[in-house]
Amino acid sequence: MISRDVWVEMIRDFQESPLPESKERDINIDCEPKVQRAISLIGPRRAGKTYLLFIAAGKMMEKYGKNRCIYINLEDDRLLGCELPDLRNLLKISYDLQPGNSQGKTWLFLDEIQNVPDWEKFVRSAMDSGKAQVFISGSSAKLLGKEIATAMRGRAISYTILPFSFHEILKMKGIPPENLSTSGRARLFSVLEDYLNYGGYPEVVLYPEQREKILREIMDVTIYRDIIDRYKVNNSRVLKLFLKGLLSSTSLSIHKFHLFLKSQGISVSKNTLYNYLGYFADSLVVFPLKKYSLSYKEAEQSIPKIYFVDNGLLGFTGASTRAKLFENMVFVELLKSGHAPNEGLWHYSSGKEVDFVVARGGKALRLIQASYDVSGYETKDREVRALVQASEELKCDKLEVVTWDYEAEEAHSGKKISFIPFWKFAIKQSLMP
Repeated sequence: MISRDVWVEMIRDFQESPLPESKERDINIDCEPKVQRAISLIGPRRAGKTYLLFIAAGKMMEKYGKNRCIYINLEDDRLLGCELPDLRNLLKISYDLQPGNSQGKTWLFLDEIQNVPDWEKFVRSAMDSGKAQVFISGSSAKLLGKEIATAMRGRAISYTILPFSFHEILKMKGIPPENLSTSGRARLFSVLEDYLNYGGYPEVVLYPEQREKILREIMDVTIYRDIIDRYKVNNSRVLKLFLKGLLSSTSLSIHKFHLFLKSQGISVSKNTLYNYLGYFADSLVVFPLKKYSLSYKEAEQSIPKIYFVDNGLLGFTGASTRAKLFENMVFVELLKSGHAPNEGLWHYSSGKEVDFVVARGGKALRLIQASYDVSGYETKDREVRALVQASEELKCDKLEVVTWDYEAEEAHSGKKISFIPFWKFAIKQSLMP
């Protein structure tokens, strides 16, 4: 049982302390939804969910006063063993401290809520009372979108929180993406170089002198700890080898990786490897991208291409080529602009490979190639031929090649193809509704 003194101390600490400085994001959270729904923030660890809770809390404190807002970090060691009755007691104690709050609405921010068993019962009850607007967040290895949907029975509005996009980083650094001077362009490409190699995890962007240490901690501690703890993985050695395989492969055949492990004298079942892939995917660390096909069976049986939630997980290990880093970076921007893998975003292959297909309702809307350098004839010809062939097969005329810095509109085989530098592509994606 969490003592009254602990709850009082935590409530007072939050209400009497200044909120930490938070960087503006492109994510706009509706703090006062017209429907009676809890607000949930879902995403990988270290993507900035807590700071977005602070931003939301700051808005509500400014509007309704500090005494109506409560923020609780449920990973605080003072709350070890916190259970459902403790959460209910928290709300009662807050009303004792501010009796007027029981007649109005309390804004309750619960961080890392997955640490409390049966938390959803409390959240549903608090929301149903009409006296609380509840915000919840959790690390993706503990609190996944599908779990929220099940636990809250449709009574939550969910936001997916991912590391900074390139557009967000430009805004933070005060670099206007239009009307660039020579020095402004040089600065933009310097930021882009860092984004390619080190990604957009907030701490990595804000503390570049410690970025390799931060990325190593995210990889070695956060990812492994969450997955091993959540899924009770016993063979951590195979899990690490599997992750190395994901890092070094553009696509991953479980069958071939199983044979590789067997050749190394490592005995593990294919089902275990499929489970590992599911663990990384459920944790929003890895995104297996399936082939676009109107045949569900063909799409499901295709070997997926593997992408990571952030380039930093690829770049600092040194396991990836520049071309792979660039393709992953294009994927990440599509992901951050709301294109859900295997729902609105796929890859395509029909003898020739197209990196990304944006589709809706069984219709391909955009075909996108990610090509770092198209200065060589063979590279450019390969990308163009694949787009033209896929355009004819999928009846899609919106054809794009994202490049490092080449820009042009060209006609090939009667098709118009847009070559667009990554930075312009990223800004365009961030502005899409």
